[in-house]
Amino acid sequence: MKLINIGFGNMVSASRVIAIVSPESAPIKRIIQDVRDRGQLIDATYGRRTRAVVIMDSGHVILSAIQPETVAGRMSGKSEPENGGEAENE
Repeated sequence: MKLINIGFGNMVSASRVIAIVSPESAPIKRIIQDVRDRGQLIDATYGRRTRAVVIMDSGHVILSAIQPETVAGRMSGKSEPENGGEAENE
């Protein structure tokens, strides 16, 4: 099982990820609220701004403080961006 670091040492199973999206659009904000109401929202931002929303095949939604491009790059095994591109201090 391949695990992906979504920030601050938190990991998700790569095989269970359906989508990695930005939280900016109204439909994604509605999805987040619906999942929060169902009790299936996992906030892995550690109080930071949400930059990526990870949608899982179980119906869970995970909020991450790192950019969607960074999470996707970790999923595909590409190297990290030179400029850091994330909001964490690891």
